[in-house]
Amino acid sequence: MSSAEPGRFFCTAGRGLEPFLAREVRARLGATEVDCVSGKVFFRAAAGPGELRQLRSGERLFLLLKKHSPLPVSGNRGKMLHEIKSLVIEDPKYWLDIISVWRKLHGHKGKTDYASQENALALKRKSEEETNTASKRQKTKQVKAIVSEECQVGAGEACEAPDRMSRQECWTESRTSSELPSRGSGEDPAASEELNFSFRVSCRCSGAIARILTSQEVGRAIGTALVKQCGWRTDLRDPDVEIFVHLNDIHSVVGIPLFRLPLANREYIRTAGLRSTVAWAMASLAEIRAGALVLDPMCGLGTILLEAAKEWPEACYWGADISDSQLEGADGNIRAAGLVDKIELLKASVKALPLPSESFDSVISDIPFGKKFKTTSDSQLLPDLLQEMERVLRVGGTLVLLLSQELRRHVDRLTRCAGGDPAEASADGDSGAAPSVDGNSSSLAQGCGKPVLSRHFGSLLPEGVYAVSLGKTDAFIHKYRKVSAPGSSRTGTESCPSTGTLPGTGSSLAVG
Repeated sequence: MSSAEPGRFFCTAGRGLEPFLAREVRARLGATEVDCVSGKVFFRAAAGPGELRQLRSGERLFLLLKKHSPLPVSGNRGKMLHEIKSLVIEDPKYWLDIISVWRKLHGHKGKTDYASQENALALKRKSEEETNTASKRQKTKQVKAIVSEECQVGAGEACEAPDRMSRQECWTESRTSSELPSRGSGEDPAASEELNFSFRVSCRCSGAIARILTSQEVGRAIGTALVKQCGWRTDLRDPDVEIFVHLNDIHSVVGIPLFRLPLANREYIRTAGLRSTVAWAMASLAEIRAGALVLDPMCGLGTILLEAAKEWPEACYWGADISDSQLEGADGNIRAAGLVDKIELLKASVKALPLPSESFDSVISDIPFGKKFKTTSDSQLLPDLLQEMERVLRVGGTLVLLLSQELRRHVDRLTRCAGGDPAEASADGDSGAAPSVDGNSSSLAQGCGKPVLSRHFGSLLPEGVYAVSLGKTDAFIHKYRKVSAPGSSRTGTESCPSTGTLPGTGSSLAVG
């Protein structure tokens, strides 16, 4: 399959980010047959690895091999394992073709013709010979099931899980090379290479099937079937390919990861802060356009600014924070990403920004979830923060906030409907239309009448709420639009101390 030929893929996503990912694959890849389910987005696209790597709202990307309805659950464990093995038991040529496609996606030139029918038949003969001659004890020793958590979470990163059910990853590994089919000197080189091909099985079970079979049992059954069928050797630490199997109450899926590292692991972020996929989703709601001025008044390590500047490089970005250590980390990230000429940093309190009123087209911020906002008294600072963000935002501009559950409740208390009832915005990520890559659309908040913020923030109109997962913590992305100029009672510094205006472009400032 060349990059011009459509392939079938699926990408995992953090809970709540599925609609963002669905819109992104359509806009960025021209994808068709897009199917959005909990934790995954399936699609067909004519794209090479370079284009696929550009996806910003997904976690792990897979070449889709099988997608079936849920396996029937019964009390007969043997029958269920047989059904599961049928997912991977195919004519050897099927797997040779799959590996050929996978290699082409990775840019391999191909040492041999993996799709050769003759080589496939030779491989099948050797696999059958091994199956017929191996003793039961040898077969038992042939695989070693090793169970570990599927998500290997790096420092500062959260595992984005589509559901809360416990699951395990089963990796199968052969004990000795002598248990593999023998390879004579006169053997066909193509078959020889395929027999030396290594793999591991990553299995996740959830729902009804997980109450009958463990991921370890499923992974062992699939691994044994592949060893018998293809003669491959299993390798836990450094396999040539990983076979991913997910069985739940929605579907049965088999795929091969296209990249070793998750898409969410950005090579341009030196020190991780907010999950990059969530930061990108927030920036995509801000409707950033060429020449726009974008502010993160509580920038921390600058993840939101980095994601925005990488995706929309023709805008100019400013970040503020009161913490020297956070600003130093942000400055290091900006320099490592090569965005010194795009992002300006300054030390300032979000409660009194030294910036002109109505000077920014977009304000994006992850309101801290730490000790500062844990008590009711401290959370009373929220109106002051929002008021200052509103002050520096231009009429027609967008405000995008990431709030914890507690902070969201405080924001809800500040909102009302035209008739006096609380505004109810949609928090279901699947129900609203997520933005396209250019950020031109979003879900609209639903409620009685036209929801507006209370007297403290009368110029901000709610436009959407998106529930997302940060791993063990749930959060909400709120979007507002400024629809009128602030009154004369607005507080805050009206201009920059030096010039009273903002430069069109800037550079990342080293701070001490």
